[in-house]
Amino acid sequence: MSSSPASTPPAITVVICTYNRVKLLPRAVESLRQQTVTQWEGLIIDDGSTDNTRAYAETLMEIDRRFKYIRQAHSGLTMARNAGIKHATAPWVTFLDSDDEYAAEHLESRLNYLNHNPETDLLYGGVQVVGGPDFVPDLHDPTKSIPLAECFIGGTFVLRRTAAIELGGFQRPDYGNDYDLAQRALERATVRKVDFPTYIYHRDAPDSMCNLMEKSCQREMSR
Repeated sequence: MSSSPASTPPAITVVICTYNRVKLLPRAVESLRQQTVTQWEGLIIDDGSTDNTRAYAETLMEIDRRFKYIRQAHSGLTMARNAGIKHATAPWVTFLDSDDEYAAEHLESRLNYLNHNPETDLLYGGVQVVGGPDFVPDLHDPTKSIPLAECFIGGTFVLRRTAAIELGGFQRPDYGNDYDLAQRALERATVRKVDFPTYIYHRDAPDSMCNLMEKSCQREMSR
C-alpha cells in the first residue's frame, strides 16, 4: 500500500512502542500500513533497543513517509507512551504494541465511532486474543486472574490528545498504567467502550507485559 501524501494532515497518530523486538515489529507495522484508512501517522518509539530496530525504522521511513522514528534511553513502557503523546500531531492518539497487530478496519471503526460520538475523550475496548489465555493477573492481587474482557487494555485506547495531556498521560508502574489512566479519565473526562474485536492481542511473546507479570507471580508463590 502506498503512503498518503506528506501534506495530508493525519486524523490519528499511532504510537508503536518497542524494545528489542525488531523480529516482531514488522507484523505490527504491516498491519498499520494495511488499514482501510490512510490518514494516519505512525510513531515508532524506540525505548533504547540494542538490536536492529533503528535500521529497520530508517528503511521503513524511506518506503512510507507516514512513519517517524523517535529514540529514547531505556525508560520503560510508560515513558515511551508519553513520548508518543508528546510528539503526536493528530487530534487523536492511539497505540499498537510492537508484538500485536490491527485488523484492517481497526482505525476506520474507531474514527467512525468518534465522528458519531464527538464528546468522547477516551475510547477503549474491542480485542481478540491470540496464542494464550484470555485472562491476565489481577492488578490488585497478581496471584489471581481476571478476564481480559474486564480490563482496560492500553493498546485499544484512542485518546483525544489534549485530554491525554490534561490527564497527565500514563504514570508508573508500567504494569497497570492503562488502568490508572482510565480511572483518572473516568473521573475527569468522557469515556466510551466499543466491542468490535479489531485489536489483535498476542499472548505468544514471552516478554509481553502480562507474561512477565505471570512469571513474577509464579516465582513469588514458589518461595
